[in-house]
Amino acid sequence: MTSILSSAFRISASIGLAAILAGCSMGGLMGGGSSSANANLQNAAATPQSVAQAQTNALPIIATECPPIKIRLGGEAMYYYGNGRTGDPKALQYQGAIDEATRNCVVSNGQITVNMGVSGRVLLGPAGRQTSVNAPIRFAVERDGQAIFSEKYSLPVAITPPAQMSEFVKVVENVTIPYLGGESITIWVGFDTRG
Repeated sequence: MTSILSSAFRISASIGLAAILAGCSMGGLMGGGSSSANANLQNAAATPQSVAQAQTNALPIIATECPPIKIRLGGEAMYYYGNGRTGDPKALQYQGAIDEATRNCVVSNGQITVNMGVSGRVLLGPAGRQTSVNAPIRFAVERDGQAIFSEKYSLPVAITPPAQMSEFVKVVENVTIPYLGGESITIWVGFDTRG
């Protein structure tokens, strides 16, 4: 029991004291134990093997610093003009806008598992008659400036007359990022109308 408790105190900052001590009696920790037991805890030192064992048995924890998600500059909107009349407001057939991007992360066994999502709208312009538009959305993850994940998705967005607008949502789940600590990781999202 003493070795389990001493291991718990050594790694409590990173994996949560409550999870490790859940099955142990709290009497000694709340002032009800003997002074000799308290002295043993104060002088206890975890062995590398006990720390590794406790980390292996720990449940995955939510990352304290989930990488930020950012909308790539220039990727926040898309515009489609008819007849090559780019920039002419009267020729605008439709435009897309990203409203919100979000993510959540779980860290386990040296990896971050990320779920990331984006929501937005497609609006018809003065020349727009479309009833369906494909919104090209790209998600990417960069670690220390290097792309480690990049995927483009074509989202069909139905626009049912007489509506002039429709919303879209895209969620990408379980993207795994190896994590050692200290890396600069950024999640990017945006419209990708190239090719």
